[in-house]
Amino acid sequence: MKAKSDSTYFIRALWDDEAKVYVSESDIKGLHIEAETLEDFEAVIFEHARELIFDNHIKPNLGRQSLESLFSAKLFPGIIWQRPDGAAATV
Repeated sequence: MKAKSDSTYFIRALWDDEAKVYVSESDIKGLHIEAETLEDFEAVIFEHARELIFDNHIKPNLGRQSLESLFSAKLFPGIIWQRPDGAAATV
């Protein structure tokens, strides 16, 4: 995986064979996912990931940034969602 920029975050689904669920590995503070299916896992990503990035990574630093930096790409983070090997994406 490429080096992370300040505005790019990753989420990876790992299968926990003992618990029979997918669990998340991520650099997004506060994002902890356990789901029985990848579709349920993705639903949590789409519902909560951006909000958590804003609340836990961007918002705490807003008062310390210049206006130029405030309107940079940092306000529009990228999320790299990596499905487990062999898991086909649904359309």
